Amino acid sequence: MEESLRKLKDMFCLEDTDIRTYSPLTLAYIGDAIYELVIRTILVEKGNTQVNKLHNRASRLVKASAQSSMIEKLKPHLTEEEAAVFKRGRNAKSYTMAKNASMSDYRRATGFEALMGYLYLTEQWDRMLELIKTGLEEGEADGREIPGE
Repeated sequence: MEESLRKLKDMFCLEDTDIRTYSPLTLAYIGDAIYELVIRTILVEKGNTQVNKLHNRASRLVKASAQSSMIEKLKPHLTEEEAAVFKRGRNAKSYTMAKNASMSDYRRATGFEALMGYLYLTEQWDRMLELIKTGLEEGEADGREIPGE
């Protein structure tokens, strides 16, 4: 995974950009896709199952309320820099309304996605995966469904 971003940049002749110039919503845009890809990978690796069941499980884990809950569990584990990225994302002015989520869940989810995008684009994949794993484990401890069950 560590070479994926470099290969993408090389293949499409993309220039390195200062990550600090990215808007929090751009980070969230990337983070949303990366987080869903990680969740889908976890689910598929848990075993072969019907696609509609995979989709339903993934949907429960990537929806705004689940991301909001996850970031609340992760806050004590965030570095100062990560907390700042989350806050920038959470406080970003969105031009869309929350669908099937409260505005507070939606804003926290946007902050969570911005953090995932930031970690991905700064090539901190181990840290990104560590936070996702911690969030999933703490959710499991609270009685929420784990990805493969």
